[in-house]
Parts: sequence; C-alpha cells; structure tokens
Amino acid sequence: MLKVFSTLLTHIERPLYTSIMAKSKFEYVKSFEIEDKVLPNCWIVVRIDGQHFHKFSDKHKFEKPNDIRALKLMNKAAIRVMSEFKDISISYGQSDEYSFVLRKDTQLYNRRGSKIMTYINSLFTSSYVYYWKEYFEDKKLLYPPSFDSRIVLYPTDENIRDYLSWRQADCHINNLYNTTFWTLIQKGGLTNVEAEQRLCGTFSSDKNEILFTDFGINYNNEDEIYKKGTILLKKRITHPRSGKKRQVILPLHEDLIGNKFWALNSEILDIKSPEFYEWNGDLPKEILIQLHIYDENDEKMESNG
Repeated sequence: MLKVFSTLLTHIERPLYTSIMAKSKFEYVKSFEIEDKVLPNCWIVVRIDGQHFHKFSDKHKFEKPNDIRALKLMNKAAIRVMSEFKDISISYGQSDEYSFVLRKDTQLYNRRGSKIMTYINSLFTSSYVYYWKEYFEDKKLLYPPSFDSRIVLYPTDENIRDYLSWRQADCHINNLYNTTFWTLIQKGGLTNVEAEQRLCGTFSSDKNEILFTDFGINYNNEDEIYKKGTILLKKRITHPRSGKKRQVILPLHEDLIGNKFWALNSEILDIKSPEFYEWNGDLPKEILIQLHIYDENDEKMESNG
C-alpha cells in the first residue's frame, strides 16, 4: 500500500502534493491563531520606540543633547520604510521614536494588525543596523539595537492631527529640557544631579531664561530638526537634471500643529496623490539619493545642476 501511494505522489503536481501533505492531523493548531484585523476606516499609526536607548546612546557615545548622526540615521531607516510601504501617507520622528501613519482605507496585509506592525518594525530595525556605518563611520556597532512597536487606531481626521501634534509638542518639551540640562553640565560645570535639581519645578520660560541669561543661548536659534523633529512626506518635485516631475520622500522640519501645514498638504487627509512641492535651495542628500544623483557608496556628491 505504501509503495502504491509513493508511486502516485511521483505523478502529481507539486502544489497538489503540498496540499495533501498539509492536511495532517496537526493542522488543527491553526485554529488557535487570532484573526487580528484592525477596524476599517481608521487611521493606523505604527509607533516605534527605541528600547533602553539611554544605555545604547551612552555605549555608543552619542553627542549630547542631540547627535545629528543618530537623528539622520533614524530618518534614513524611516525613509526606507516609507519607500517599501506605499500606503504610509506621513511619518513623524524625534529622538529614538518614529510614527508611521497609514491611510485609513489601506488594505495592507488585509489590515491584520500583527503583520503590519511586525513588518514595519523589522524593516525599520534592520535598516537602522544596515545604514549604521553610513552615519557612524568611526564607531563600531557594539550590539544590535532593539525597538518596540505598537498599533493605535484613530477614527477621525482630528484625532490623527492631534496625535501628530502631541508627538511634536513632546519633541519641543523634551528638547528644551535636554538642551538646558546638558548646557548646565557642559558649560555650567554642574553634575547631573545638580542640573536636575536646578531644573526641578521650572517651566519653559524658566529654561529659556537660564539658557539666555546664563549662557547667551537663544533657544529659538537652535536647529529646527531638534526643536520640531522630522516630518516625512511623499511629494513630487522637479528633477534638477531632467526637469521631469519625480515623486520623492521629503524630510521637513516645520510646525505641523497649526492649520497652515495641513492646508498646504491637504492631500494627506483627503487621501489623494502627492502634490507638487517647490523646494528652495540645494536638495539634501536624502533626496539626491532617491533621484539617483548621489551614490550612497561614494562620498562625492554630484552637482544638482
């Protein structure tokens, strides 16, 4: 009997063979899987946060209060994610976190939350490791970083705007504190404990006053990427060589809390195709790479013209 069955299997197509073998007595275990579809018609946010990044940044000697290399590496990994997942309409990053907003009509992975979350998180994390050497040329990656992730659903346009506004407000609050804290240590000669005690109970105005009065630092003049974080948007721009319109992912460092941003980028909430964006000045490296004008393996940047 076994010999006859074996002979039969050699004469059937492989997909049919696979199907027969899959119908085993063990297949019942599939019934334990949860069909974790997220609610329809909701904005899907996948937020990624670094795990134990204080330790990670100390081990790799990140500059304080901000390390531009680390922030650009986060942006690079996020751009890679947005390039892969077309239904991400806007992303926002600051410090060691990134939020990816998928359009509310997306059918990505049939809206299965666990698949969406794990695929985005794994691609972001692997990209962070892959591009490490590009930004930290003189620093060896001592151990692999890890990021946790979560999915949150927002049913209305107002909700998603408020979510992104919350994250940007958090960026400002944290950066003002960190800028003042590390200035007190690096320029004021205080210890970590003394700096923490000095800032205990202070408000934003107090921190601004400390920076300006004691150290001559106008916080308003700090780089926008530190104060506002990074917004990633898909837009069409003019290719500097061909003159044709090309879609790219733009890194922006501007206010998204007010109405102006949403009026200028109405396609996000309207779920429409990316609109044209007039970029003033030289295009940054992140865009030149997408336009194939800059070789990631070559340190020499070709002319924009």
